[in-house]
Amino acid sequence: MSALTVSCLRVVYAGRRPVRAVDGVSIELQPGESLGLVGESGCGKSTLGKALLGLLPDGARMEGSVSVGDQELVGLSPRKLRRLRGKQVGLVFQEPMTRLDPLMKVSEHFEELLRTHERKLSRKERRERALEALRATGIPASRYDQYPHEFSGGMRQRIMIALTLVLRPAVVVADEPTTALDVLVEAQILALLAELRRQSGTALLLITHNLGIVAEACDRVAVMYAGRIMEEGPSQQVFREPAHPYTRELMRSTISLSTTELHSIPGSPPDLSEPIPGCPFAARCPDAMRACPVRNPGEVRTAGGQRVSCWLHRLHDLSGAEREPLPRQELAVADEA
Repeated sequence: MSALTVSCLRVVYAGRRPVRAVDGVSIELQPGESLGLVGESGCGKSTLGKALLGLLPDGARMEGSVSVGDQELVGLSPRKLRRLRGKQVGLVFQEPMTRLDPLMKVSEHFEELLRTHERKLSRKERRERALEALRATGIPASRYDQYPHEFSGGMRQRIMIALTLVLRPAVVVADEPTTALDVLVEAQILALLAELRRQSGTALLLITHNLGIVAEACDRVAVMYAGRIMEEGPSQQVFREPAHPYTRELMRSTISLSTTELHSIPGSPPDLSEPIPGCPFAARCPDAMRACPVRNPGEVRTAGGQRVSCWLHRLHDLSGAEREPLPRQELAVADEA
């Protein structure tokens, strides 16, 4: 049985002009597997992560299906969601200092969490469970009664991971868990997450803008743009042979030791309060054809195993006129709109 199954998930923020932040996303995670979710800022990655835990703000509407094991989460009451949150699906936030109460000791954070979700445990058992989680993340027991400000940024992030894993969830959503950490601490955090997955079989959804992290830490990668999944597949295959122009442009924008000049994707993501009948990347795509902005390409499976939403892989379904390149002036007009 899959650890996490998301089917046709949509999240709409209400308002004078409703915003469709997540638009028909489907992903699946097996126990012990890691999936990297990448894309530009504002493409819906964090909204998707919060939707999986039922942490959306008032006024947001969620449709579709989210299943953890055999438990459906969409449509559950807030009370039932609170019971499942933490025990079934855990969340590792970015910037741990903003999530840890500076007036509470680390021990008090664990006490509060375990009293809420594991009411049958005695105080001694709660302490043992907390120390076990801390040891697994490299924090010595001698620091259990210290305050958050007495730890470095990397150690505070380890504490956040321990707080998530102490309830032994089936799925962990890590939202930019290495933000603001130096590269050495970042490597330690990624190694820690990989080891914990191997030991406990927890599935990991890693939300990040850093393609290098995904290449190192994830079995599969999903590329998100304008609330949709543009491409999804095995990490090595996607990075070796990107099937979608957006994936290719993201990779070209990444700086490495071999970089000789900077590259960026012209334009910006579309306004999600407006209907997008075709491919949302059409206005910025160097390979855009006349069909792209007006017809949704749907999803196909490539020979390399990727799921991809792009007309370049369905040319046989287009007429000759629809295959013609979209003139640059039309791209500019679409981008301004």
